[in-house]
Amino acid sequence: MIGTRARIGRNAAGRSAPGRGSGVAQRCVSNEAARQCVIVGCLRTCQLPRETVCPGVQRRPEVRYQGGIVDITELILDDHHEQRRLFAILEQIDRAETGVLSAIWDRLAAFLELHAQAEEEIFYPALLQVGIAARRAGGVEDETLDAIHDHNEIRDAIAEVARHQTGTDEWYAAVAAANSANSDHMAEEEREGLTDFRRLAGLPRRHQLAVAFAAYEARNYAGVRSVDKDPVSYVRAAEKKLRTAASGSLSVGTLKRN
Repeated sequence: MIGTRARIGRNAAGRSAPGRGSGVAQRCVSNEAARQCVIVGCLRTCQLPRETVCPGVQRRPEVRYQGGIVDITELILDDHHEQRRLFAILEQIDRAETGVLSAIWDRLAAFLELHAQAEEEIFYPALLQVGIAARRAGGVEDETLDAIHDHNEIRDAIAEVARHQTGTDEWYAAVAAANSANSDHMAEEEREGLTDFRRLAGLPRRHQLAVAFAAYEARNYAGVRSVDKDPVSYVRAAEKKLRTAASGSLSVGTLKRN
């Protein structure tokens, strides 16, 4: 079992005895003072520093990124935190300070619309792709349909806020409705879409998408045009763009219709 430690003796020449069996972690004797080697099946993966020579051990290829790793699921969670923070700030400002309320709401509204658009451009097509590849098309399809529906509700709630004078009871009610719609969406996305994507997509892919996601938000920081999308049409278009194999393609007949 991986993680079980087994002490091994030295042979007459003073070298570590070759590993026997499978699934047992053994120690590698070197000048670096016995760093652990892990056996996975018949392949031993050495955890010694790269410059250390460990005879008979094959290393896993490493993926290196200048400046470190970023993960799209973490970027989305960071956005969610900021959205919750801005909604909380609105609740703590005196309603008489309409200029402050308006400035913070304008920033939050633009952020909500940009975040939704970035997910629709980058995250959800990728979620569909990895789900189909893993033969889990039905699950990721439902998650995507629900997310696009939620985004439409959030955009509509933002438009409703604009119909009321800042600081009035009607304005606060509209902001509360937007907060509720967004909170429901974030909770579902964090519980389902983000969790599934971490399971199905490797870190190199999540890093690549994170870079694209951050760049999209940075380039469109001034805001995006608010346009509702039909969830079914969105998934159909994503399917066509992905050009998946027929055996793994989304079946239009199985799409959930609202």
